[in-house]
Amino acid sequence: MISLPLVAVALLPFALAAPQPDVGVIHVPIVRRSQTNRVANLPKVVEALRTKYGYQSTNGPYSKRANTATVPITDEENDSSYSGVVSIGTPAQEFNLILDTGSSDLWVATSSCTSCASTEFITSKSSTYQSSGSSLQINYGSGSVKGTPSQDTVSFGGFTITQQELLAASSLTSGLLDSVLSGIMGLGFNTISALNATPFWQALYNGNQLSQPLFSFYLERYIDQSVTDSAPGGTLTLGGTNSSLYQGSIEYLSLASAPSYWLLNVNSLSVQGNTVSVGSSTLAAIDTGTTLIAAPSTVAANIWAQVPGSVALTGEYEGLFAFPCNTDVTVTMSFGGSAWTINPADMNIGSVPSSISGTSSGLCAGGIFDIGTSVGSGSGVPTWIIGDTFLKNVYSVFRANPAAVGFAELASGLSTSTTGTSTPNPAKVSSSTASSTSSSGNPLLGAASTNANIAVSLTLLASVAACFTLLF
Repeated sequence: MISLPLVAVALLPFALAAPQPDVGVIHVPIVRRSQTNRVANLPKVVEALRTKYGYQSTNGPYSKRANTATVPITDEENDSSYSGVVSIGTPAQEFNLILDTGSSDLWVATSSCTSCASTEFITSKSSTYQSSGSSLQINYGSGSVKGTPSQDTVSFGGFTITQQELLAASSLTSGLLDSVLSGIMGLGFNTISALNATPFWQALYNGNQLSQPLFSFYLERYIDQSVTDSAPGGTLTLGGTNSSLYQGSIEYLSLASAPSYWLLNVNSLSVQGNTVSVGSSTLAAIDTGTTLIAAPSTVAANIWAQVPGSVALTGEYEGLFAFPCNTDVTVTMSFGGSAWTINPADMNIGSVPSSISGTSSGLCAGGIFDIGTSVGSGSGVPTWIIGDTFLKNVYSVFRANPAAVGFAELASGLSTSTTGTSTPNPAKVSSSTASSTSSSGNPLLGAASTNANIAVSLTLLASVAACFTLLF
């Protein structure tokens, strides 16, 4: 009879040779939402973005940002919202929240908010929910959200934080949220939080829960595909990077200002092969929650002057530009390092009706617009907003210490930067939900560890041992 301990010892090296997950590194699939009325929604997108960063239209009324009550938001009805599954409460309730590096607060629609979202947070069912009893209203360009500053257990991608501060929303402006979305998870720094809260990702970093002090994005492209309500949208990696999604090295650029938004300086720009001056106002917010690219008025006009047949739109579309749909607009940008080319497909938002363009049909809306005049001041006020029109073309990394944003070339097959075409979901990312971990007295609980695969390996050993027992 063969000794079971000897069998276990003999098989142990093979069991432990199984791939082990990186400690403190979680890869989270994200989902992209699409809408058929992409161009019709552009005025709302532009207005929301101007209010988000404290801007006014060139000829519009003066509108001052209201202290901590005005914070960034993603326009959920546009064609380029990227969301992840976040669990809140005990027991956990799951929600699709927009992932936004241009804001820092977490808020979710609650059951007291009538018809706000298809999935709403039922606070009474969470044994760990704590309400402050106070009220806060957050105003956006496309509406407002009002609710109660609160705390509860929040899990995302296997990481969990108890006593995470969030806004339990009790009322929203009609149409503020797409019905399949329930709120926002802000990924900016705590210094721009309306709740004066530490964002989820930053709490993980402060609690030494991340393998590396960073998170990274790969954003899928569907703008050149048939319209879909939702689709695999790429991957957010917390605590590290995913080397299968990029090639070469990551080029890190130090933040251009104290941490608030993720800020870099636009260094150079070319359009259709022609150099365009970026001017003296070059501070740019790198924002996953924004679909388009916003540029200062003079620069935006000069950009589209390089595209024959382009026109500036007027009325509610003021600030936007249209160009002949059969033209590939090629834009290259640099932030002080490498020059990155934007896929022409990302520069084409969709056909503009002649009633809007004021000319014959055949014009399409462009992915860069005139943001208008800043109503803020100081070293930390961005004059450029770099959204998904650019970010879909690079692998982007947001590092807390030393504070920097990094870009890398996408892995072969993930994107094409010259032909204007791409393959939907080339990374074959599948949907999954965030997993919860058990709570304790510690408000910061870590993510998955190598114990998971080791446990599976030991289970395998036990099964093999049982077989030997039956055989001998």
